[in-house]
Amino acid sequence: AEEHGYYEPLGDKHVAAFIDAGPCLLVTFESFDEIVEGNRDREPRGFSMVRQHGWSHLSIISNGPSWFRDSRVYRYFDRLVDDGFFEDFEQVLFYGVHRGGYAATAFSVAAPGARILALRPVATLDPKVTFWDGRYRSDRRLNFNDRYGYAPEMVEGAAEVFIAYDPYEHLDACHAALFRKPHVTSLPCPIVGPQLDRAFDRMGIHDVMLKLAMDGDLDAKRFAQLLRARRYDQIYVRNLVKYLIKANHDEFA
Repeated sequence: AEEHGYYEPLGDKHVAAFIDAGPCLLVTFESFDEIVEGNRDREPRGFSMVRQHGWSHLSIISNGPSWFRDSRVYRYFDRLVDDGFFEDFEQVLFYGVHRGGYAATAFSVAAPGARILALRPVATLDPKVTFWDGRYRSDRRLNFNDRYGYAPEMVEGAAEVFIAYDPYEHLDACHAALFRKPHVTSLPCPIVGPQLDRAFDRMGIHDVMLKLAMDGDLDAKRFAQLLRARRYDQIYVRNLVKYLIKANHDEFA
């Protein structure tokens, strides 16, 4: 990033890495653990898209499960807005998975007209809103009600919003249902499981989805066509058989 843009620490828990390459900008929200453990290339998601398509890439990386709730991150995005940073690009796509999906939807308000692709995003951990979600109890001490807070409201200025989730993962589905704006497209992925990004990687459709979303060509029909690749994913097939047996559909299994 320092060779082709900049690398900037944002306090002790976050960094921003920017690569200036082309007129399309991919903004990702990730954690160091996800990069090291979940990504076979051990690099931020957007690096491969920079190489393949010549996109510019801004990666906000957290050290630990911070949910990106940090005043330094807020001020960084304030500065980007004041500098007209996002206006320099023809297309902007915000992307993230779960915690990163929350951040991608919440911080997208800084770039009106951007597109968003969020995999199983959380809407908020405010206990007054999502009291039914018993996960991440220790993280509820974070403030989800100040700036860049309630994600379903922050996407109002986006051009298109795509929310991918597994409807059989009950809590993920509940959060996805809170994104109700008319320009939000739900992308249900039944029985694919909670690790959607890894499943999409195995199916070979992850980067295809990013390219379609950036180009404005992603929709529910195109996604359904891509998701047919799950029939060749052994983990999905195994989960499907388990589900059918549990539902007493032995013949189908």
